[in-house]
Amino acid sequence: MPETTADQRGILYPSRLPTFHREPVSEALADRVRWIWIPRWDLPAGQRDRQEVLPFPACNLVVEPDGVSLYGPTTSISYRELEGRGWAVGALLRPAGAGALCSPSLIRDSHRPLEDPDLKVAVADAMADSNTTTGGQRAASALAAWVAQYTGLPQAMALTANRMEDVVASDRSVLRVDQLARRLDLSIRSLQRLCKKYIGLPPLAVIRRYRLQEAAQRLREDPSVTVAQVAAELDYADHAHLTADFRRVLGLSPSRYRQQTISDRQALSDR
Repeated sequence: MPETTADQRGILYPSRLPTFHREPVSEALADRVRWIWIPRWDLPAGQRDRQEVLPFPACNLVVEPDGVSLYGPTTSISYRELEGRGWAVGALLRPAGAGALCSPSLIRDSHRPLEDPDLKVAVADAMADSNTTTGGQRAASALAAWVAQYTGLPQAMALTANRMEDVVASDRSVLRVDQLARRLDLSIRSLQRLCKKYIGLPPLAVIRRYRLQEAAQRLREDPSVTVAQVAAELDYADHAHLTADFRRVLGLSPSRYRQQTISDRQALSDR
């Protein structure tokens, strides 16, 4: 099943986050959008905050003050330098939603601007509401309505892509492409085509992304757990394989990542 809006996977350094929350979507739209995410920030003059995330293997439809864009899946961490005052309203798209709006593989590690001034104005007007709770809900509703209008009900293959995502997200024992193909009763080649059309990444990259998100979360939230224990929990052959995946995507070792999160928490408590 889709993750809840309380899911913290992908947020590498929670203590660095600006004001951030997620809005759920209606049951009717849940087959195309996982949730709506909304950050706000208001930083002192001259201060810059670097926000790093390990994104879900998915596309995002994002509205910001300067426009609307479709962001494709990424092959590594993504980051943004925040300064001044700002906001964003994004829809984390399920495979069925992404496949209906774009060809995800064509915008991998990139984005495509969308010309939709009405959507931009509707969301910006909502985010200007002095009541940030109400404003966020109105902005989320405007974005959700747009997705519903331009996607339509998913067909059978798109729903299979959603099921594929659900299996990988919920079953830690799935580490290989052949395992996933068997779970879906597909050939490996059919699974590869499915991922390319609806996610824009190879099946193995999708699997590894979820496992890395879970590993980072465990290392961040439980100081007592070892890297070897996390590797075993996630069905890696050993901690060396987990470390190799971690370095390849995040650019640092699991131990170094844990040290950084501890330092962040300490810095926050010292303020």
